Amino acid sequence: MALPYVRLSAFYLAFFGVLGVLSPYWGPYLKARGFEAAAIGTLIALLHGTKIIAPNLWAWVADHTGQRIVVIRMACMAALIVFSGVLLPGGGFAWMAVVMIGFSFFWHAAMPQFEANTMNHLVGQTHRYPRIRVWGTVGFMVSVLAVGEGIDRIGVEIVPLVLMGLFTLLALVSLTVPQADEGDHSSDAGGLLAVLRQPSVFGLLIACFLLQVSHGPFFAFYSIYLQEYGYSATAIGLLWAIALIAEIAVFLLMPRWLPRFGPRRLLTIAMTLGVVRWLLVARFPEVAATQGLAQLLHAATYGVYHASAISLIHRYFTGRLQGRGQAIYSSMTFGAGVALGSFVAGNLWDTAGGSQTFYLAAGVAALAAMTAAIVVPARERLYPARA
Repeated sequence: MALPYVRLSAFYLAFFGVLGVLSPYWGPYLKARGFEAAAIGTLIALLHGTKIIAPNLWAWVADHTGQRIVVIRMACMAALIVFSGVLLPGGGFAWMAVVMIGFSFFWHAAMPQFEANTMNHLVGQTHRYPRIRVWGTVGFMVSVLAVGEGIDRIGVEIVPLVLMGLFTLLALVSLTVPQADEGDHSSDAGGLLAVLRQPSVFGLLIACFLLQVSHGPFFAFYSIYLQEYGYSATAIGLLWAIALIAEIAVFLLMPRWLPRFGPRRLLTIAMTLGVVRWLLVARFPEVAATQGLAQLLHAATYGVYHASAISLIHRYFTGRLQGRGQAIYSSMTFGAGVALGSFVAGNLWDTAGGSQTFYLAAGVAALAAMTAAIVVPARERLYPARA
């Protein structure tokens, strides 16, 4: 089967288009609806917390039935239906929590299975993954800029309406993506627990978990943090866009960097730069240029980090374990990690303040870097060397 580059890329475009609205603007939307910092932190934690269970449940179904693309399509359709509950009038914290748990339970199920499907399409050429995944960053950036401008012109009430449109697009695109050949499953020997018991695998997951804990305050409160220092929605959108432009550039470079430097070195550098990023956010919130520099470091703390980690996960979890491997990575990092970081940030924000919260994030990122340096093998040849 020829590589369905456009259809794979379109799914990433739509999926991360949704994230490009949720990440920077869902917190301000909740604040505009009257929720306080602790409630916002809890709701954002719930949004990410469903990633702890949902991806693993749906991965088990996909790996055992072999119907990975059917699971993806069902998840996208269900997320659209449940999210529509946000548009119902009234409803306080409990209703918002139910809706957010509901739609995210399905939405978070889709991406780990889609990552496994993409990697199966890329057998023998997995170095091409960043060139497909980069379209997710494009979708995120378009959403950030367009919705930021829309909020300044119309108001924050456009956020759920835009999300409804993007969830609809995601569901439609999912119908066009073909399922890849799952390949030979003879490499499953030993089972899931045997893979997880390997020190390099367990250590990788712990390092990734810690890095995403450090991102929790960023995802939940960075836009609110900037609002408190007088930034407009358009300015906030531009700062997010800087991060995404840097991410696009690094995704285009990763097919060369991974074979040349190896994922352990790249992971350690990325996590170390996470320390620098959160220190800049904490120390210089009122300096737009410094915040721009901090956002440029997103190229490392997400782009370099994720491309390296996803390659290692694909190597460690093979055959029928692919979907569950991607799900475990997703649930431990973008699920449990971000949820814990968001929850802690929500409980610290009004008492300790934003700057102190980001100083704490820098310390957690330092722990992540040290863990990666110690436990990830010094050299993993994931790809043939390339010029």
